[in-house]
Amino acid sequence: MLKNRTFMGPVAIALAFGFTAPLQADTLRLAIMGEPASLDPHKISGTWENDVVGDLFEGLVTEAADGTRIPGVAESWEVSADGTVYTFTLRDDAKWSDGEPVTADDFVFAFQRILSPATAANYAYLLYPIKNAEAVYAGEADTSTLGVEALDTTTLQVTLERSTPYFLDQLSHYTAYPVPSHTVETFGDDWSRPGNMVSNGAFQLEEWQSQTRITATRNPHFHDVDNVALEEVVYFPIEERNTALNRFRAGEIDIAREFPTQQYDWLMDNLPEAVQVAPYLGIYYYVFNARDGHATIDPRVREALSLAVRREVITDQILGTGEVPAYSFVPPDVSHYEAPTVSFAELSQEERLERARELLQEAGYGPDNPLELMLRYNTSEDHRKVAIAIAAMWKPLGVEVELYNSEVAVHYSDIRQGDFDVARAGWIGDYNDAQNFLSLLESNVSNNYGAYSSPEFDALMSEAANTQDLDKRAEIMAEAETIALENSATLPIYYYVSRNLVSPDLSGWETNIEDIHRSRWIHFDD
Repeated sequence: MLKNRTFMGPVAIALAFGFTAPLQADTLRLAIMGEPASLDPHKISGTWENDVVGDLFEGLVTEAADGTRIPGVAESWEVSADGTVYTFTLRDDAKWSDGEPVTADDFVFAFQRILSPATAANYAYLLYPIKNAEAVYAGEADTSTLGVEALDTTTLQVTLERSTPYFLDQLSHYTAYPVPSHTVETFGDDWSRPGNMVSNGAFQLEEWQSQTRITATRNPHFHDVDNVALEEVVYFPIEERNTALNRFRAGEIDIAREFPTQQYDWLMDNLPEAVQVAPYLGIYYYVFNARDGHATIDPRVREALSLAVRREVITDQILGTGEVPAYSFVPPDVSHYEAPTVSFAELSQEERLERARELLQEAGYGPDNPLELMLRYNTSEDHRKVAIAIAAMWKPLGVEVELYNSEVAVHYSDIRQGDFDVARAGWIGDYNDAQNFLSLLESNVSNNYGAYSSPEFDALMSEAANTQDLDKRAEIMAEAETIALENSATLPIYYYVSRNLVSPDLSGWETNIEDIHRSRWIHFDD
């Protein structure tokens, strides 16, 4: 925590900490929440990576400053009457950063590449609405059978398995970005390194010093370059939120993506004009490992652990920046959906603990056989505080917890491999639809970190995917979520709010429920 509660000016703090003041006002300095695993859109799965890759690339559809979807590489599109065929007309001035045109074939190449089993993209399942996508990814069909076709250089046709209400929103996600076939074919997996990468977004990659900084400069070939004010964006991967806060106070950072919750009151007293807190389409949850050999394969153990977590203590006393206790997996305010809640939501804490003890006893745990768990979390002051608090909440049940933390890329890599009993996770909606959250619990989905599997849940999600009536579809998904909640498939803890520090010298930053902010819209005030 910061001990000096008197605000120092940027120059004074820069001298005190040995930082340098900004050299030019047209360079945006952005603290992202971790080191990217890659800058290849097909090799990433994090929001912190999206901050960079979303500046380097643009999809058929993109995001305005307020998060609404607007035309990107596609200047227009037509949708068939049954909602299954989308025909996109690409803008004539769409170019890669090396001046080569962005063509419909680049999109065909990209979709086929991300869905190829050889690419092993963790996020490929987001594109399963496309005809034959799931079969291609499973290696059961050739990539040439994928429902993506270049009718000519600037006309792309995408055929879906069925009408998908959120498909256009989905196309703004990085899984649907084009990649430059001419560069990928030349450099292979090294195509996304500095000196090799070409991109089609508002910025182009210049430098990447691992764990230190990533630098991108304005792309002169971007179709809307005349309306991009910034010359350069420098991304600093900073997992320690207090470090990012100190550098923001020192004037070394213009935007800090997330700030430590324990500093919220101080910030509101001293830097209220910089604090940006808003509702967020996301959930903070713990994953239970449902693989053989882990105690958490037993749904009684999972329910007991969930019962003992005092969510209101975490949101109100430990965090205190407006987070909402979570008793469902799908957050509130998701479009056209009303989430069910866990059955114990109305029980008192005493009743919850009594039931938790009964469940653990039924599962064979007690004083003579204490439940021992490895709880993993990625490096962050807040994640650590939540983990310590939850371990303390489990202690009255006789649960012994080993805490283990690692930096974010390693954390998610490890939990995908199943090296945990309980693990911290978070999910930010890629598009405003309940399916985007519930799909995390479908069998054989790579982001289903705990390997939860329920044939009944899967069948309902498949039924929902084939249901065109939106009300009926919502009912089916709610039925699926009820099954997952009854099985304690995960441990929902709280619904996020977005927390950012934004320099008052900036304009073009607009809060939105998805917390998406592309640098092309940001500029320094005169």
